[in-house]
Amino acid sequence: MIVSAIGIGGIVFCASLAGYKLSRTSGKVSNFLFFLFVASMLVPFHSIMIPLTRMAKELHVQGTSYGLGVIYIGLGVNMAVFLYHGFVKTIPRELEESAEIDGCHPFQTFFQIIFPLLLPITVTIAILDFLWIWNDFLLPLLMLTDENSYTLIISTNKLFGEYHKEWSLILAALVLTAIPVVLIFIFFQHFIMQGIVEGAVKG
Repeated sequence: MIVSAIGIGGIVFCASLAGYKLSRTSGKVSNFLFFLFVASMLVPFHSIMIPLTRMAKELHVQGTSYGLGVIYIGLGVNMAVFLYHGFVKTIPRELEESAEIDGCHPFQTFFQIIFPLLLPITVTIAILDFLWIWNDFLLPLLMLTDENSYTLIISTNKLFGEYHKEWSLILAALVLTAIPVVLIFIFFQHFIMQGIVEGAVKG
């Protein structure tokens, strides 16, 4: 839960600001930066796995849940920027102009007027990233070295021994791991479809 909270919170905060600014700013620099975000989505994780591990070790973020959450922010912000960028285009600019006339600071305009309107796509991004972070196996396996900081997926995998398997514990752990994912998907699946369509198509 710590890893998911840090990752989702950081992704939503950074990507919403970046997507909004890139969408509202016209020019070659803005288009180039947006292109970089989109292009990074095409890079397979296995190709950056070793450099990422070395960088995490040099930055002293390897081996902790907090460091793993920060790494998820960097890996997940590109998709979120793409969705926010398209969704922001559906919001009229007149709202920002009215706020500017009323004397609102740009950050006030964003957090008090624009960000509440981004709720559908924000919920979509939060759900998709939660499913990704919660079910991820490879990255926690590479980054976490202390058994006390293992995620549920890694802890469940440790129950599979080479010569002996505790099936009663394994099945209980799998049910515990699956319950949050199933509940979230059941109750919020309409937000997923709505947010993806509005963020990727309408823009």
